[in-house]
Amino acid sequence: MFVQAITMFFMFHGQAEEAMKFYTSIFDRSEIKQVMHHENGQVLHATFTLKGQTFMCIDNTNGDHHAFTPAISLFVDCDSEEEIDRVFEQLSSDGQVLMPLGPLPPFSEKFGWVQDRFGVSWQINLPKR
Repeated sequence: MFVQAITMFFMFHGQAEEAMKFYTSIFDRSEIKQVMHHENGQVLHATFTLKGQTFMCIDNTNGDHHAFTPAISLFVDCDSEEEIDRVFEQLSSDGQVLMPLGPLPPFSEKFGWVQDRFGVSWQINLPKR
């Protein structure tokens, strides 16, 4: 059994719950596992899974805004062309396409890079088979 030793932790600016709902609606084998709220309704701590991998998040409540950057991105291997097309379209909606979907020889049948509406960067890949 695989035990995940390192977990990606997101700090959103008041959008943690919205982001979790958005992400879990896109990927198979995904769910929100646990959410604890501050008295003001913002997320104190949450755990969710995407394609079976665990992530955590919070809402930043100290007033500082720490932006996400494409220097760190989530790399997702898709299982089919239908999946990569759907995931890329949904993540890029109201976001920014950093690299349009297309072949990326010799590694990928199809590859694209987007920054979603929350600022999180995603590299979406359909591996060569």
